Amino acid sequence: MKKFLSNYKSSLTLLIAIIIGGIAGVVFGTKTSVIQPLGDLFLNLMFMMIVPLVFFSIAAIANMGGMQRLGRIMGSIVIVFLGTAIISALLAFIGTSIVNPLEGTDTSAIKSLMEQAEKPETSLENISVLGQLVNTFTVSDFSLLLSRSNMLQLIVFSVLFGLATALAGEVAKPVAAFLTGETAVMMKMVKMVMYYAPIGLGAYFAAVIGQLGPHILEGYARGFVLYLLLTLVYYFGFFTLYAYLAGRSEGVKIFWKNAFTPSITAIATCSSAASIPANLESTRKMGVPKDIAETVIPLGANMHKDGSVFGGVLKIVFLFTLFGKDVTSPSNILSIIAVSFLVGAVMGAIPGGGMIGEMLILSIFGFPPSVLPIIAVISTIIDAPATLLNSTGNTVCAMMVTRLVEGENWLKRSISRSEIV
Repeated sequence: MKKFLSNYKSSLTLLIAIIIGGIAGVVFGTKTSVIQPLGDLFLNLMFMMIVPLVFFSIAAIANMGGMQRLGRIMGSIVIVFLGTAIISALLAFIGTSIVNPLEGTDTSAIKSLMEQAEKPETSLENISVLGQLVNTFTVSDFSLLLSRSNMLQLIVFSVLFGLATALAGEVAKPVAAFLTGETAVMMKMVKMVMYYAPIGLGAYFAAVIGQLGPHILEGYARGFVLYLLLTLVYYFGFFTLYAYLAGRSEGVKIFWKNAFTPSITAIATCSSAASIPANLESTRKMGVPKDIAETVIPLGANMHKDGSVFGGVLKIVFLFTLFGKDVTSPSNILSIIAVSFLVGAVMGAIPGGGMIGEMLILSIFGFPPSVLPIIAVISTIIDAPATLLNSTGNTVCAMMVTRLVEGENWLKRSISRSEIV
């Protein structure tokens, strides 16, 4: 019990602070605006660190070891990770289409927040598709990268900078070392600010509930129930399907025989990284070769997060409904799916990436930064089921990668070699 409380201490503290803030907002209404500056302080501290945090943490890929993996293994990993993430995004969107968390909720109060929104400098309505693509991934001047409004463009620049540093070789080693050091410094800064998070988010949430009324709380409750239902469908349904694709009926049997330990570990630790040892042991028992397991599991812990993709869709649809934007147009559907997929990767690839993924949503869709706490609450309440999908999903992905690399009879050969315990 002590270990459980220790692992969930930060999440529970935030959740308690948010609950207290919500109650205060319901009881005191608009009077809670008096404590909004406490929330603004937390947001401003985070906003100050977003740009350098994203740059240094992503550019630090220059220090990644073992980049010369077998091309076939890496290619298979890309196929499996992309495929499962896209399926997650589609399933989540279908779920939110059937049960919209804010359906029937009076969102008229949000107009006051919309008036405070930061308007995009350029309207995308009169720009061609190719023009939108260019503006999505690039900016016209380096100085524009220093704005949190251009998160995706900053990510692209950071990846290119990190890869260029790695390719430069020996001469760029001081730069690589600097990037690693700065990443550590930025994470320490984030940790320091997060001590204030319960007060800041609690105060901000109280002010938001005071402005919007208690109706939005019903939206959170419906969103959480929807997420749990999607988790059950994906965990039992799609994980079984993936195991079947990897090894037919024997694959299903061997997966579920060994899925309990990594699943419990994920829920108990609420951390994909902390679940790596349990996942490696379980994939060994599933017959996955050592070199594939030791590639898929660590990479998956960082860059393959189907549960986070679910959360990304839920957050975007939540905001779309709150701001009265059309969720059903083909272009918006594609945008929601694409951005949620990207958010899932960003949240995993960057330390503390949850907040950055949420900023990415606000940046791409032009929502005001003032609504960041609204979707930050969603991250808190879905933390445990999201980790379950994020972490345990890597084990069945390792089986599918093995199927692609070693062929159809890989599991029979593993059994014959007595590698499955």
